[in-house]
Amino acid sequence: MSARGVLYVHSAQPALCPHIEWAVAGVLGVPVDLTWTPQPAAPNVVRAQAEWEGRPGIAAAIASSLMGWQRLRFEVTEDASPGVDGSRHAYTPTLGPYSAVIGASGDIMISEDRLRAAMLMASQGRCVLEEELDKLLGKPWDEELEPFRYAGDGAPVRWLHAAV
Repeated sequence: MSARGVLYVHSAQPALCPHIEWAVAGVLGVPVDLTWTPQPAAPNVVRAQAEWEGRPGIAAAIASSLMGWQRLRFEVTEDASPGVDGSRHAYTPTLGPYSAVIGASGDIMISEDRLRAAMLMASQGRCVLEEELDKLLGKPWDEELEPFRYAGDGAPVRWLHAAV
């Protein structure tokens, strides 16, 4: 079974570029050479994006290999495939990691347990329900990444194929 998705490196220090390529290559099992372009939304950083194809679950593995690096902003998506939900993983230095299950129609799917936990925390006064639901939907990550997304419109895209 094959899955496909997109890796968006929204911003990275130029010195990190080879390390990012090595990390992604380690997941895909093939050499990776991304096309890095200046990121207009922030000075002295670059951006890249690549479409990938491989086994289901690669998006999570790519995200895991990149999480925690300072001054790196990225998203990795995986489209839904037969019998497998899609996913979206995002990371920003200020917010940390975000992951969501994406249904076949492109909607974020929030599990019953996560919704019940949010409702319980709100009923105990430990959070505001709307704010907690916004977090579950990734709103803070979307707000932080949006300027970097727009700056990438029209940027070159490269295809990456995992080793089989």
